[in-house]
Amino acid sequence: MSFGPPPSMHTQPTQSAPAVDPSRDRRRRRVLGAVAAVVAAVVCLGAGLIWYHSAGQTHGRTGAKAVQQAPDAVRETLEKAPVSPEGEVVVKHNEGGLTGKQQRFAPATWATGKIVARALADRIEAYKTEPHPDSDAKAWTLRLGGHVCAVSRDVTADGRTAVVVEPGHTDSPQAGACDEVVMVDLDTGKKLWQRKTPAGEDASILGTNISLTRGVVAIAWDEGSVAYDMHSSRLLWKTSATSQCHDSAYAGGQALLALVKCGDPGDPTYRVEKLEPRTGRALWRYSVSNGLRSIYLPSADPPVIAVEAGDYRVTDLLTLDPKSGERLATISMNGYDPKCGSDVGAFFDAVDTCYGMVVGRDRVFVMSKDTDDLTRKPENQITAFDLRKGTAVGKFVGRLFQQVVPVRMNGDDLIVFRSTMDDVQPAAVVDWNPRTDKETPYLLFRLPEDEHELGDPEQSDILYEQGQVFFARRLLARDDVHPKNPVLSVIGVGTAGLEH
Repeated sequence: MSFGPPPSMHTQPTQSAPAVDPSRDRRRRRVLGAVAAVVAAVVCLGAGLIWYHSAGQTHGRTGAKAVQQAPDAVRETLEKAPVSPEGEVVVKHNEGGLTGKQQRFAPATWATGKIVARALADRIEAYKTEPHPDSDAKAWTLRLGGHVCAVSRDVTADGRTAVVVEPGHTDSPQAGACDEVVMVDLDTGKKLWQRKTPAGEDASILGTNISLTRGVVAIAWDEGSVAYDMHSSRLLWKTSATSQCHDSAYAGGQALLALVKCGDPGDPTYRVEKLEPRTGRALWRYSVSNGLRSIYLPSADPPVIAVEAGDYRVTDLLTLDPKSGERLATISMNGYDPKCGSDVGAFFDAVDTCYGMVVGRDRVFVMSKDTDDLTRKPENQITAFDLRKGTAVGKFVGRLFQQVVPVRMNGDDLIVFRSTMDDVQPAAVVDWNPRTDKETPYLLFRLPEDEHELGDPEQSDILYEQGQVFFARRLLARDDVHPKNPVLSVIGVGTAGLEH
């Protein structure tokens, strides 16, 4: 069964970034509104202290057990509550050398428990996150010999990831072909291997993506695709756009999905395929209806498709059976904001990324749109939907001036970032069990003043890994008011308590 409205004038698929969301300006205005509502905020803080003393007695998640993963599997770490939720800065890096109207792209951030690393222009740079370090202690820098033009946000269980670069072009992300893939050990900064993709001379930053699944690195661009063995860099399979249909993008993790484009490039049709990673053989196919503006693959296992039906926003989520590819449910996104699409100034393909949603084993968690009531209602909420039925089965509600953002799964629990827009309430990272509705505080902290965009998932990466939370801007630009000052690139917070 296919999905979608009858074809309309809006049938040209695009991965372009939508117009600037007016909700960003609305959130900035709320900072001023918070001053007028400080009394209400104090009441919320009192409630927050009660929440801490009650929920803080729950250490970790009932019945949760860590799963032993193969070294080349995409990492799935299981977090536990720290001894103390009081947070302290473990890393803070300011990026200098920005001149004129130059912008420096930082499309990916990775953390391993030992370091936090960033893809920055033509290099990957890592900073130490050890307890009580120099907050800007650089661990290593890996020069890539070209501008980064595609990234995987996944990390293997043994700390590896991969990027695609434009060899010989370091000054602009549009200078040449994105035709070399680099495998990196994030703990050491060692380049494990580098390969030139076959027939990749037409690959560009506007249509290239890279994904990891167990033992396999898969890259797709407008004119073809290729897969390599993660350990040896051996070519496993490839496709080209000379056929009627070709793989245009991948989503990885615990499985590998392909977004397949067919027919006229000006008016293509699409289908989603689950692939056998080492051969590229399709295990099942799901045909997506015509008339859609854009299609995203926010999860490969379980398979979830996000579609834009006639608008520059995701209108529906489609959930599929992981074994057969049969459609299970359609979930309307009316009133929700999954934040899918291009993430850095319309560059960097983001077919596999939705910053306002997280997919779990049997549930998908989606941010609601922000409220328009500045003084009476919580900023927003996160709704949990059953993947098989498509029905809402739980809600995690924000507070006044405190937006909640889904960060990642923690087993069957959800790790949530609760931002703050005033000087009274602290920001927080909490673990939410949607089955019992219990929340456990992991970290309480404050981000630097006038840096509220760090907590905006549309502008910054938000990661939680092994007891530490990181906020990292994806686009760095000079401050016109203070043009000589370096720009905050990444900040990380860990527990101020003793080690477990």
